[in-house]
Amino acid sequence: MTSLHKRQVKAVLTWIATFILMIVMCVPGLWVVLSGFRPNREILAKPPVWIPEDLTLDNFAAIFGLSDAQVAIPVIDYFANSMIIAVTSTAIALLVGMSGGYAFARFRFGGKNALFLGLMLSRAVPGIALSLPVFIIWSHLGLIDAPMGLIIVYVALNVPFTIWLIDGFFRQIPKELSEAAQVDGCTRWQAFWKIEFPLARSGIASAGVFAFLTSWNEYALASQLTRSTDSKTLPVGLMDFTAQFTIDWAGMCAMAVIIIIPALILTFLVQKHLIAGLTFGGVKG
Repeated sequence: MTSLHKRQVKAVLTWIATFILMIVMCVPGLWVVLSGFRPNREILAKPPVWIPEDLTLDNFAAIFGLSDAQVAIPVIDYFANSMIIAVTSTAIALLVGMSGGYAFARFRFGGKNALFLGLMLSRAVPGIALSLPVFIIWSHLGLIDAPMGLIIVYVALNVPFTIWLIDGFFRQIPKELSEAAQVDGCTRWQAFWKIEFPLARSGIASAGVFAFLTSWNEYALASQLTRSTDSKTLPVGLMDFTAQFTIDWAGMCAMAVIIIIPALILTFLVQKHLIAGLTFGGVKG
């Protein structure tokens, strides 16, 4: 077998392995989506029914209170809470991340490396390990069952990563571009906004998507810090489908589909920036 044939065989095997791996990764998500459109009896059937026999929108009608099958779940309230908390925390994290990332990339100051390392180490702590101390502190501050309490927590979780990611993008932008703009009469802010920000926009979009998805999908901390409809998010609302002896899998899967849709829409809208962010770095210094 020639070296050319070996490379071709290797390429084919790589594609086959990648395809199988993608199927394994996508099957659970596909199962959840399909289960949102079929009745509970079909989901619980043994042996499993892999190909749906009866697709229906009754599960969605039930959780929105449009049928007599089930007491309505406050999906609209949970959706509004999730959107407000995720969007607000993402916006704040991006503002702080851009400021911090730009400062670390462009300025020299005392303790810079130690501060950056401290931020990265704080991100290494799992969120679930923070649930008890955060709960105790928030209970004394009156932030339990308040959207602002979750917003503060999510900002603290997302800021280290956004600073790290945006710092990397600004470091790849030659600072001579900003200096040349300032020589031509721009202020530092104008040079940042007109020159550096457009070049780093892909990285900022990537950081924003990550921060939004982290806030949108987070469950462990939200389940500890929320109690009522006024603050519960969609992931926490999934527990409304559990009872003492039964679980409404159909309703839970329908709710999961509602959770997935905004994430897919956001990823689709910024996919161009995400691809550019992954391939960024070809700027010559």
